[in-house]
Amino acid sequence: MTIMPQPHSFTYPPKLRPGNKVAILSPSLGLPEVFPAVFEQGLQRLREFFQLEPVEYPTTRQLHSPPQDRARDLHAAFVDPEIKAIIASIGGDDQIKVLKYLDPELIKAHPKVFLGYSDNTNLHNFLWNLGLVSYHGGTIMVEFGRCGEMHPTTLESLKYALFERGAYQIRPASVYTDESLDWNNILSLSQHPTMFPAPGWIWHNADKHIEGTLWGGNLEILDWNLRANRYIQPVETYAGTIFYFETSEEMPSATEVYRILMCMGERGLLQQFAAVLIGRPKAWSFAHPHTAAEKATFTREWTEAVIKALSEYHPDVLAVFNLDIGHTDPQFVLPNGGQVRIDGFQKKISVIYEKIDV
Repeated sequence: MTIMPQPHSFTYPPKLRPGNKVAILSPSLGLPEVFPAVFEQGLQRLREFFQLEPVEYPTTRQLHSPPQDRARDLHAAFVDPEIKAIIASIGGDDQIKVLKYLDPELIKAHPKVFLGYSDNTNLHNFLWNLGLVSYHGGTIMVEFGRCGEMHPTTLESLKYALFERGAYQIRPASVYTDESLDWNNILSLSQHPTMFPAPGWIWHNADKHIEGTLWGGNLEILDWNLRANRYIQPVETYAGTIFYFETSEEMPSATEVYRILMCMGERGLLQQFAAVLIGRPKAWSFAHPHTAAEKATFTREWTEAVIKALSEYHPDVLAVFNLDIGHTDPQFVLPNGGQVRIDGFQKKISVIYEKIDV
């Protein structure tokens, strides 16, 4: 087994206990103002299945609150000793504007669970740079507020991430969906989404057993961080890390995904990673309601584009495709900055939600 060195030490946030208060924030888009019913359904599930008490802040239900105000609410949640975790209501598209208003020393002095994904990749990257582990997945409106009921696989992963310690093995889903129901229709809240047979994981260069530190998130947002050139560390900082990424309902094409990875390769960043974990690409949206055949073609071309980029810039790297992370259902939570074990021989992946001292 190859154990990769951490770029710097990471602090896991304290685990939660039933009855804890958790901040529900909208660091990106305040969609709870537009879709209060699905938001309330998510809050009710948080209370019912997790025995956690949600606490809202001034910008939680404000659709377009100023970045300074969102930063203020984040600071307030981090410093409040009664708040034990921060959960994003949903993603968005401008969270990068919030980062410049954040006080890194204040946040580093008060490590707490942060849960979210998509545009919340900005905050995950910010926390990673501070050496703080955060959790990629699980927003109130999408996973907690899921139409019909919470997916049991997602529910189990969330519970383990929030409350348990040690290793958690993630497994390929037998069925999945990337086809959302319409929140404008109140009847959708009680309807179950259509599920489809899930293609299994695809292993690439699986002749290795690697353990290392996770870094990544939504690929489009990571690309924005690279373009801004303010929140990405020198490439050698990422040497030996395990890169994970997934894509959103904006469904970047195979060409666009290749170009993003190409630029990471030209930067010298792609070559730093000991392994790459790749989420099942979302291949359907309300703007592009693909047929089953169109989804299969989109996914095949997308996967081929990723393999092309890896083959050009990091031909020997271990890679695993079709993981249920990010914009897919069900969803496994990944500890950004936490440890992952990838066994290419036995085709197993385990994440460490918190180390158990021996």
